[in-house]
Amino acid sequence: MTNQPPSRDEALQLLKEYNANPSLINHGLAVEAVMRYMARKYNEDEEKWGIIGLIHDLDYEKHPDEHCAKTKEILEKHGWPDEYIRAAISHAYGICSDVEPLTLLEKTLYAIDELSGFIAACALVRPSRSVMDLTAKSVRKKWKQKHFAAGVNRQIIENGARMLDADLNDLISDTIMGMREVADEIGLNG
Repeated sequence: MTNQPPSRDEALQLLKEYNANPSLINHGLAVEAVMRYMARKYNEDEEKWGIIGLIHDLDYEKHPDEHCAKTKEILEKHGWPDEYIRAAISHAYGICSDVEPLTLLEKTLYAIDELSGFIAACALVRPSRSVMDLTAKSVRKKWKQKHFAAGVNRQIIENGARMLDADLNDLISDTIMGMREVADEIGLNG
């Protein structure tokens, strides 16, 4: 294997090979969109950021107890660049990965992974069932309700915002904006 960067089509095909659950595929698409949005904001490589966001939970459906370890194994088998592999597994730092997010890409993925799930939950309880009219203020109201989306680790999101030296409201707004770009595709356009 040559460790060449994969194409977006190759990444999507791999994601679908290992995940049949539409929610997991939609999560990958949402994180991809937010990573692309953030890459443009930071003037970084949008394609690389998006592809890593797309496959970050590659192994989750088939290997939840080996999350990240199996992603590393699968991506190595497919000849993915080490930088892509490291970034993908850094998103679960402190949970099931000891790979600390160090680069801007890794810190961004770490910060927005859980946040995109929380925002999706916020959108789904709105009358519109959409991210198109969702605001950071609305998300922050739900944030305070500990029983709402209780599986989302808010501490990880806050730690990620600190890693990025970003205001949490700004990070929420950026994540919403990224998700709006694929709202139709991920079922969050009402």
